Amino acid sequence: MSTSDAARATNTAERLPTTDSPDTAALTEASDAPARSGRRRMLARVVTVLAVVLVLAAFTLPNQPWRMQAGAFLRIPLEALLLAAVLLALPGRPRRVVAAVAGVLLGLVVLVKIGDLGFYSSLGRPFDLVLDWSLLDEAFTFVAESIGRPGAIAIAVGVVLVLLAVPVLTALSTVRLSGLLTRHRTASTRVVASLVLVWALLAAFQARIVTGVLVADSNASTIVHEHVSEVRERINDRAAFRTEVSADPFRDVPADQLLTGLRGKDVLIAFVESYGRDAVSDPEFASVQRLLDDGAGRLQAAGFSSRSGFLTSPTIGGGSWLAHATLLSGLWIDNNQRHKSLLASDRFTLGDAFRSAGWRTVGVMPAVNQAWPEGKFYGYEQFYSGPDLGYRGPRFAFSPMPDQYAINVFHSRERVGPRDRPVMAELALVSSHSPWTKVPSLVDWDDIDDGEVFRKGIIGTPTAQARTGYRHAVSYTLRTLISYLETHGDDDTVLVILGDHQPAPVVTGDNASPDVPIHLIAKDPAVLERIADWGWQDGLTPDATAPVWSMDSFRDRFLTTFGSAPARPQAQSR
Repeated sequence: MSTSDAARATNTAERLPTTDSPDTAALTEASDAPARSGRRRMLARVVTVLAVVLVLAAFTLPNQPWRMQAGAFLRIPLEALLLAAVLLALPGRPRRVVAAVAGVLLGLVVLVKIGDLGFYSSLGRPFDLVLDWSLLDEAFTFVAESIGRPGAIAIAVGVVLVLLAVPVLTALSTVRLSGLLTRHRTASTRVVASLVLVWALLAAFQARIVTGVLVADSNASTIVHEHVSEVRERINDRAAFRTEVSADPFRDVPADQLLTGLRGKDVLIAFVESYGRDAVSDPEFASVQRLLDDGAGRLQAAGFSSRSGFLTSPTIGGGSWLAHATLLSGLWIDNNQRHKSLLASDRFTLGDAFRSAGWRTVGVMPAVNQAWPEGKFYGYEQFYSGPDLGYRGPRFAFSPMPDQYAINVFHSRERVGPRDRPVMAELALVSSHSPWTKVPSLVDWDDIDDGEVFRKGIIGTPTAQARTGYRHAVSYTLRTLISYLETHGDDDTVLVILGDHQPAPVVTGDNASPDVPIHLIAKDPAVLERIADWGWQDGLTPDATAPVWSMDSFRDRFLTTFGSAPARPQAQSR
């Protein structure tokens, strides 16, 4: 190559752009722009689709667990169509404001639905916007005692994040969709108008995909109306309840006319946690029924007789204190507002009646772990909380101690040795409390001591099968009570056993009866003769024809039957 050729080649090479030159970067950026634009468009479409799905799911989400099926989401929500029509009619800024507000409100409706789902699953009823906030503390305590405090805190944090995130996401979604509607105003108007006509036709023919769920949906409005109506009812109920509390035919009955048919008897009222009608009627719990039949036979051989019926509890799945208050006060206490009003009143309770008539009154509640001023309201002279019982053995899921241990401590402190009065006791037993994952075994009464013996006897291992665990737990408590009567019962022992409420729907299924079994067991035939007109059935296994009383009627019927009192009230069913 000549010198001139080499020079020209060098000059040409110097004029070519390098990879680091501005011209090269511009070319590269220009070539990447379509790809980035395509990714942005794809991301925008994905976000829009997610916004559509979220808003439609928010409108169509059922608030009852038995309706949580895929078909339940294939509905046309009337509220969404009306919102779309309003947004199409509004100009820019007002449209965005209305969309944001509507989105927040929709998010709040979703939270109410989630609350309903949780409460239907656990308590068999919807969430009460006025009264159920206080149950959040109870729920935290339950979770902490069941899985530990760190786990409970983690769940609580997650719940708070959901409460904050849902309204924000629904608001962002409705604002985004409002922009989509107006960008394609003509097409959107036609689609909305067509869907309104389709909705009307489907509503006229009551079209359904899922049983009980209409495709032409207006569920969100129905839920809002129901909860608003409930708020009004709660406000009006305050005055009505004050009137009910003041109407008490037993308040002024002289002490010498109270409970004359039980003088000298130790009367024990044992609430068995979650002991509901299903335990004595569901074929899957046949082993519980056999246990009761066998127990009735053994008690009869020991000289005891038993009668059984049903009471309708004011609660299902939880809220045991409502059932206790209902039975002991003779008032229907189905919510915390009534419960608080009751505790602030001077209502004459069953404990007050026994105390006035000369009994030593005792409350035994092993699940209580702090001061319990309610004991004074119920008329108890002596109250034993969990720490008062001195237990040193293992925990059993929610239950801090086995029922047998709590009963044994009560017996040794209150029924052994010289006494100047008979005892009346309420025993709030909790071994059958959910989650039913760890159940103690029955041990010899002489071996109980401080409870360490229970480390040796645990029925099975932790299980996720709620119905199996429930069956074991209820059987344990019933077996314990039967064994107690066989071991320590005498001519002056009267034992009333009843459930506080049915277990959660995870055990009973949806729409279960709120009834609970009740049994009265005594050795003295005079006690059973007094209740002959109650119509209760012999034994410990009431069948479908057994009488059903409302739980709030028990106090009056009991006081009338066993004493000189006002005219006999009629037991009511609810």
